[in-house]
Amino acid sequence: MAKLTKQTVDALKPSKVGVKGSYLIEWDQELRGFGVKVVASGLKTFVIQYRNAQGRSRRIMIGRYGVMTLEEARREAKTVLGRIARGVDPLEEKQAAAGDAITVAEVCDWYLAEAEAGRILGKRRRPIKASTLAMDRSRIDVHIRPLLGKRAVSALKLGDIEGAQADIAAGKTSKPRAGSRGGAATGGEGVAARTMSTLHAIFEHGVRLGKIESNPARGVRRLASTPRDRRLSRAEIEKLGKAMRIAEQEGEHPTGLAAIRFFLMTGLRRMEGLALERAWLHDEEGSIRFPDTKSGAQTRVIGRAAVDLLLAQPQAGSRFFFPADWGEGHFVGIVRVLDRLCAMARLEDVTPHTLRHTFASVAGDLGFSELTIAALLGHAARGVTQRYIHIDEALRLAADRVADEMADILDGKAAASRPYRRGARQSRGTDQRVPQSE
Repeated sequence: MAKLTKQTVDALKPSKVGVKGSYLIEWDQELRGFGVKVVASGLKTFVIQYRNAQGRSRRIMIGRYGVMTLEEARREAKTVLGRIARGVDPLEEKQAAAGDAITVAEVCDWYLAEAEAGRILGKRRRPIKASTLAMDRSRIDVHIRPLLGKRAVSALKLGDIEGAQADIAAGKTSKPRAGSRGGAATGGEGVAARTMSTLHAIFEHGVRLGKIESNPARGVRRLASTPRDRRLSRAEIEKLGKAMRIAEQEGEHPTGLAAIRFFLMTGLRRMEGLALERAWLHDEEGSIRFPDTKSGAQTRVIGRAAVDLLLAQPQAGSRFFFPADWGEGHFVGIVRVLDRLCAMARLEDVTPHTLRHTFASVAGDLGFSELTIAALLGHAARGVTQRYIHIDEALRLAADRVADEMADILDGKAAASRPYRRGARQSRGTDQRVPQSE
């Protein structure tokens, strides 16, 4: 056949192709390597057949007939064949471009796989913790993947990322809790800002390890979320304590009740307390030796009343002080128990972290310094002075004093207002001296 014409292309019929999956190509005899491919469905596509610099036969598509006219395809073919004559391989260019078009979801999948294998280092140049990785996976699956997963990383702009942040803050990726286990996916400014921090970190790892060329999240302005300063007043603690006593009589979950009381008496983070193992408690020392926490391995001092609460928990054949109802894990239902108690006590906006804030607030009301409170809470050291906080008598007395005070408020035994007097305390009928400062 001579030069391809519109009439010859229109005349090509699927019946000439045969069974599904087969095809035929009519070549243009004037422009060598240019032709039109017809498949059994009738679809016609303009193609170019060529050999690259290594002599390998290659074929690329340049357009679909109907979307592109024959003359447009011929002009494009001349341009491409001219570039091929100069040593360019258009198929290799196309494959390279596809590599540059790696999607956000693909980068996230790569990050999760590498982090799980311990090949990505996080804070303090240590492998990323399993708990951190679990939170990253949650943010990826709930927020990042639905909003940006299909987007090419190289095509993302700051406006795209900040737009996703706004959508998360507005609750567009929120989901109710599915089934009887697990939590609901929420939005809000705090969730949005933390998700953007996660995305930024993932891209930074990708750039550093050569997965992507640049981090499109650099320079993104993260939302300034309002700090959650909710803490219970003395009156609210008393209401909660009364609700706990009533709930205990009505058959509320004993492990949940004990855990809530323990958190108020120690200020531990939720997972620090729920996953607390019996082997970590040092009874005589009045401390818990965590092999790992948010701030690394730590020894945390707790009050004698809190130690007694732990020792009073049934063994139940579990390594945890607060075991799950079934299986070998630890108790996880504290949020639901706390919600029921707060509904009974008519308290609003109370979370397990509120209990930690409340512990710190009571410690502050008793006159303990920020340095002492930070040591009791296990905050990461921010200066040279805090490195000298260790288990001494002053810290033990502080932990005892706060735990005793909290127990008294919960049990309705504390005075309505008990101001702290420097150097003296009244604890369960015993006068003891408590140093105000380190």
